[in-house]
Amino acid sequence: MAEQAKYLDLPLEEVIGDRFGRYSKYIIQDRALPDARDGLKPVQRRILYAMHQERNTHDKPFRKSAKTVGTVIGNYHPHGDTSVYDALVRLSQSWKVRQELVEMHGNNGSIDGDPPAAMRYTEARLSGISSELLRDIEKDTVDFIPNFDDTDFEPVVLPAKFPNLLVNGSTGISSGYATDIPPHNLVEVIDTVIKRIEKPESSVDELMKTLPGPDFPTGGIIQGVDGIRKAYETGKGKIVVRGLAEIQPVRGGKEQIVITELPYEVNKATLVKKMDELRIERKVEGISEVRDETDRTGLRIVIELKKDADSEGVLNYLYKNTDLQISYNFNMVAIANKTPKVMTLPQLLDAYVHHQREVVERQTKFDLKKAKDRAHILEGLIYAISILDDVIATIRSSENKKDAKERLISQYNFSEEQAEAIVMLQLYRLTNTDITDLEKEAEELKKKIIELTAILEDENKLLQVIKQDLKAVKKNYKSDRRTKIESEIEDIKINLEVMVPSEDVVVSVTKEGYIKRTSTRSYAASNVEDLQMKDNDHLLHMMEINTTDTLLLFTNKGQYLYIPVHELPDIKWKDMGQHIANIIPIERDETIIKAIPVRGFDEDQYILTVSKNGMIKKSELKAHKVQRYSKPITAMKLKGDDELVNVHLTNGHQDVFLASNTGYGLWFHEDELKPVGVKTAGVKSMTLKDGEYVVSGEVFDDLESPSLFVITHRGACKRMNFSEFEKSSRAKRGLIMLRELKRHPHRIVGFHLVSDDTVITLETEKGEIKQVTPLEFRESDRYSNGSFVIDTDQHGDVIDTQINPEYQKVFDDEEQE
Repeated sequence: MAEQAKYLDLPLEEVIGDRFGRYSKYIIQDRALPDARDGLKPVQRRILYAMHQERNTHDKPFRKSAKTVGTVIGNYHPHGDTSVYDALVRLSQSWKVRQELVEMHGNNGSIDGDPPAAMRYTEARLSGISSELLRDIEKDTVDFIPNFDDTDFEPVVLPAKFPNLLVNGSTGISSGYATDIPPHNLVEVIDTVIKRIEKPESSVDELMKTLPGPDFPTGGIIQGVDGIRKAYETGKGKIVVRGLAEIQPVRGGKEQIVITELPYEVNKATLVKKMDELRIERKVEGISEVRDETDRTGLRIVIELKKDADSEGVLNYLYKNTDLQISYNFNMVAIANKTPKVMTLPQLLDAYVHHQREVVERQTKFDLKKAKDRAHILEGLIYAISILDDVIATIRSSENKKDAKERLISQYNFSEEQAEAIVMLQLYRLTNTDITDLEKEAEELKKKIIELTAILEDENKLLQVIKQDLKAVKKNYKSDRRTKIESEIEDIKINLEVMVPSEDVVVSVTKEGYIKRTSTRSYAASNVEDLQMKDNDHLLHMMEINTTDTLLLFTNKGQYLYIPVHELPDIKWKDMGQHIANIIPIERDETIIKAIPVRGFDEDQYILTVSKNGMIKKSELKAHKVQRYSKPITAMKLKGDDELVNVHLTNGHQDVFLASNTGYGLWFHEDELKPVGVKTAGVKSMTLKDGEYVVSGEVFDDLESPSLFVITHRGACKRMNFSEFEKSSRAKRGLIMLRELKRHPHRIVGFHLVSDDTVITLETEKGEIKQVTPLEFRESDRYSNGSFVIDTDQHGDVIDTQINPEYQKVFDDEEQE
């Protein structure tokens, strides 16, 4: 029974919650996030303190890194040696930190992401500026706590005589918190701290006059002052950082792009590889070679361009599609009062100033106590020398040191400390010179005590000391700003020609949804009939367009697919195309009804959509241009079981003709339709009764007068002239186009505008196919039912009609130029 009492029966949730809570607290407070006062994480602080304790400083020779790592692990940081060595190396990497805190001999990694040499090969020591972080640590300026095994003590925070958190920045991920504080220029940060001391209520705008923004060790260009301001005001903000690139002319009329600075924390080797991949995969046109010419003189990446390449366009493409330009997100989280906090710039400055006040106050108290103790001893020594003979006689007649001290204290009123100093006095100190020195030292100490007391009593004097310390650091370690700041984020526009080689291709789209592009050479070497298609499938479109054009594919579900032509699969003419669902996912019962090629979205053109249940809509073409096109986009909002039956590209001044299944035709001008948004439902096109629907809608110019051609389900075809009709207005019933029959009346299944060489294919229920040429039918009036071309008793009703596509060169050459 006593054995069982050792174990507690606890719910798993409680145990896991408690343990994870403790772990999270540890990760947040003691591993991944920097302290707001000295800007260091625990491992970094321990490395610097261990090197300081070992006297491994900038004025002494380098020492093996392994020795430092061993000291840190053995005394302060009971974790893996790799984590300690990695942290040590990072403190020495000039492309990671703005002011290196460690100097290293040997391979300490590279901007290409190469690993450093093993710690047994490299040597390290503290840098000069690190001594400023640790200065006066022995003067009781900061609290110390026992180390992990209680054999030693380590500092909770360093005195930090410069604002390291802002100067070197910090990055880290803990549980629930992450931090990203960029590096800044030492001179600017110190000037800003001094400004904050002098004017504690200064606004972010005032502070930004001296601290305009981050200063990355790798240089580059920052864009977006508003992002910097927002970050300084709230602790979070976004800026754009781009490398420094220059377009230079080279022999032979060519140009090259030379990159000499990269955005912060971008891996150069990965960037160069990515740029070369873009060249190999021909994602961007005009690059002939990418070379990394970096050497000991500095970073240099050369992108050699082909003759007549659009150098600005290529550079813009690289900004947009590689890490030559990145977004940097500020997330200024630091530990303040043992708590992680998202901190604004004023808060960070205040945390540092508050820390310095405490450090200087403790340092002054320490110095004052030391000065007072020394002054007390000097007072005793000077008095002892003035009555030297008596003192010597007293000491000589004493039995031992203890007795001598006691007699000095009782006979001459010396204190314990003074008596100790007198009995320990060396004989040479009794010379005349030394007595003068003692008096001089006493005088100096008196002045020092007055000064130190004044600092403690007058806050302005204390702040003055902080400012003087900061100015001294600034003077000794100042460096010029490396990163340029531009106020606006440039909107990168890329000419399509840069990304896509301009080439005329033949695009084919079938009714079943198979699509491809083919080189004009492959098309010319084949016959149209060679195109491989599934049974019962047929061509919808066959057009010659350019790879820089865009194709809009409209579906029966009222959606459109936006596809740049160069992204269509490149397949030989004889082979079957790829199904559209493999490019953009569409529903199983969704079919393509129309493909519209577009060269420029900025033209004053409109997309006209006609639905089965009698709706019509006109939207501006430019509203159909999108940036993201990985899924179908709404072209017309359809209600219930409505479907799209036809789509047209119009110039805004055309005529519209609609035909219903019951044989009514309505003709009106496009002006009756006001342009509306892409995702709207449109307006009523024609009046329909129950069971009626719109078969199709066509558009044409006033000047043209094509024939109207209708096909009925009973296999009758009929051609009519427009003179048979009168122009009306939208949402009317229209005029009858067929003779009404009481029994088995004709119903229209196909309606087309036809010209002299049009050929139409009819399909019946039983899969029979028949082709008709409308020109062979004489024009009829509106009151006949046309001529029968199919015996429906034998072949079944007509269910579908289709104009045979002709090879169409969509944009003539003049337009392309």
